[in-house]
Amino acid sequence: QVQLVESGGGLVQPGGSLRLSCAVSGSVVSFNVMSWYRQGPGKERQLVASINSGGLRYHADAVKGRFFISRDNAKNTVDLQMNSLNIEDTAVYYCGVRDGAMYDWKREVSNWGQGTQVTVSS
Repeated sequence: QVQLVESGGGLVQPGGSLRLSCAVSGSVVSFNVMSWYRQGPGKERQLVASINSGGLRYHADAVKGRFFISRDNAKNTVDLQMNSLNIEDTAVYYCGVRDGAMYDWKREVSNWGQGTQVTVSS
């Protein structure tokens, strides 16, 4: 059974930084695409960043230049470094994995983590 466990969320002041981590276990093979999504209050879940097994990255426009996704294929982990956080970044952040091509955006996430709360507030 595949399990994804996120960590690293919390409360941070505007302009601060946080680093989220997601560990994938229970899979004999690694998933090609590992991603971070977020769901803010009253909003739909949206893609924040993705990275494939070859290191190709995608960052949503809202976080480009502030967030950076990375992965360790040997450890089956994916991290999200978040800098210059603002109030609009407040959300529950979810780790998700899937197979398929990096830009096959219609491909659904096959496994989700439980989510970790990030709150940006002064």
